[in-house]
Amino acid sequence: MKAILHASAGGLALALISVFWSATLISELFGTEEAIAGVKTGILWAMAGLIPAMMATGISGVVLGKGWRSPVVTRKMRRMRIIAANGLCVLLPSAVFLALRAQAGQFDVWFYAVQAVELMAGAVNIRLLAQNMKDGISLSRRRTVSV
Repeated sequence: MKAILHASAGGLALALISVFWSATLISELFGTEEAIAGVKTGILWAMAGLIPAMMATGISGVVLGKGWRSPVVTRKMRRMRIIAANGLCVLLPSAVFLALRAQAGQFDVWFYAVQAVELMAGAVNIRLLAQNMKDGISLSRRRTVSV
């Protein structure tokens, strides 16, 4: 059950961040200022789903990894620390800043500078979460084979 919770929460987190990233890029390239503001506001509201998914992923990962002395588990935990720090220190504050600026119609150099940072940080988190998912799948295969 813990493994299912972990995989589901991690998959949801990866999917949400990927949707946020894609919607941002598409709205920036092809959308109006109103569309960009809608995406930025939607992302901010959707944090109410992403944050619990990330917390559930991290907590269940720690529980599942307890007692394992695998370098794969160590890599997953190291990545999760980076993902969490990136989310709390870069992505969440950026989402708030960008949503407020977009709602006010302030599409200035600061908006686009923070937008660029957010896209880079989001890409990093997508990559790290995907690597964690790949490693998690390999760990679950080992577990079912050895049992």
